[in-house]
Order: sequence, then structure tokens, then C-alpha cells
Amino acid sequence: MENQNSEERKEEQWHTGRTQSNFNQQQNQYNDQQNYYQQQNQYQQSPPYLQEANSKKILAGILAIILGHLGIHKFVLGYNTEGIILLVLGLVGYVTACFLIGYFILAATTIIGLVEGIIYLTKSDIDFYNTYIRNRKPWF
Repeated sequence: MENQNSEERKEEQWHTGRTQSNFNQQQNQYNDQQNYYQQQNQYQQSPPYLQEANSKKILAGILAIILGHLGIHKFVLGYNTEGIILLVLGLVGYVTACFLIGYFILAATTIIGLVEGIIYLTKSDIDFYNTYIRNRKPWF
């Protein structure tokens, strides 16, 4: 009777693939795969300077599109001189808006902000970092 039960167990294990050594082998394989994926995720994370560039890129891009005529996006990137130029031009445009020249000034500063915002948002993180943070290119 014990012989018959052991034969049935062997056959059952063969169909299900469940033996203790097989289970340990599957567990080890699962752990190896999990370690591999964790290592891959470690290597795929971008360095901190690129993460900072990405956050500046998004903030500067959105501000440039919305408030580009006031030059707020320039201050976010650390271009204070260029930010002051756009801010003064925007304020002059608002003050002289009752004259035709004020509309042209506002239109020009708005277009500058819009174009720069689109450029910021379409660049990759590394291109943005190299162009606007490392090499400090102030316009377009």
C-alpha cells in the first residue's frame, strides 16, 4: 500500500511539477529575476543633476508659455539680466498699451516667451542641462 501511494505521489509530482527541490529551484530563479530587475532600475534612474534639470525645464517651460511676456521663466533658470529685460519690456508694454507701440511690445515679449517655453519643453533633459544650465545660453 505504501509503495502504491509513493508511486501515485511521484506521478502526481511529475504532473504538477511540485517537488521540494523543484520548488527551491523556482524560488531561486524568481529571486534572481527580482535582483536583476532591481539592478536594471538602479541603472536607469537619471543622475540628480538631470532630475533637477527636468524639474527646472518643466517649470520654466510652463511659466514661459503662460507668463513669458513678464520673463518669469528667466528668473527660474537664473538669468536675472534677461529676466529684468523682459520684465521691463512687459511692464512698458502694459503702460503704453493705450498706444499702438504697447501692443507691439507685448506681442513681441509674448512670442519670445511662447517660443522659449516650447523649446524648453521639447528638449531632452540632457540637452536642456547642457544648453541652459551648464553652458548658460540665455536666449532660444
